[in-house]
Amino acid sequence: MRPITLEEMSGVKLMKRTDTKYVTDISTLVKLLTLASHGYYVQEINNSRLAHYNTLYWDFPADHHYYLIHAQKRKPRTKVRTRRYVDSGIAFLEIKRKDNHGKTRKKRVSVPIEGTIMEDSRYAADFLMEQLGITFDQLIPALSNFFTRITLVNYQKTERVTIDLQLRIENHETGINADLSNCVIIELKRDGRTFSPLLAMLRELRIKPSGFSKYVIGSAVTNPSLRKNLLRKRLRKLYKKTHHPDSYLGAYLAAAEHAV
Repeated sequence: MRPITLEEMSGVKLMKRTDTKYVTDISTLVKLLTLASHGYYVQEINNSRLAHYNTLYWDFPADHHYYLIHAQKRKPRTKVRTRRYVDSGIAFLEIKRKDNHGKTRKKRVSVPIEGTIMEDSRYAADFLMEQLGITFDQLIPALSNFFTRITLVNYQKTERVTIDLQLRIENHETGINADLSNCVIIELKRDGRTFSPLLAMLRELRIKPSGFSKYVIGSAVTNPSLRKNLLRKRLRKLYKKTHHPDSYLGAYLAAAEHAV
């Protein structure tokens, strides 16, 4: 694929953006990238086309409020997370909100990378209080994830595509880790209803729209105590893609099927 720089990417203005997520596996991703190779640029930074991320999610310890609201698809809802852009050596505390109309707004503040991601987050204590009226003492570092991202832009520069893969989960409450490296999360961000070359490719490969929150799904597969009945259908599809029969996810689904 032809490369596109970060500076050139900044010129891709999606004023009336629509976002759609898709979930597939690595073998299908290879087919998709082959189809897209002559119609899309790939973002390249410092001669690398793969960007590495580390995200820490914060939640309330008593009821896991942020998890439950999202798992139940209720609105409005909020996420509190610290994200490290590993290759760039920068990090932000981010407050991500979705309103009653489904519109997502994100505010963030830079934090240093000096110690652990948990320690660095606390430099943004004033920002957290300003945005949500709470302190870090009211929250717990619930979950971390690590993943690699590929970013594509179509030649017409009317859409941007993020492809997240090599996803790993670490649950700080339970100590349970999950390897979801065969799972691929694709997010198509386009300018309104503008024609999308990728959309036709996704349909050709029978990749259907599917909601996927890394925090919600990551929590569900690593914390046995959380309520997850509403996620069972998505977890079953995920399990088929990850192919880890000895995982907690497999045990949970087997127990759920037996109960039915």
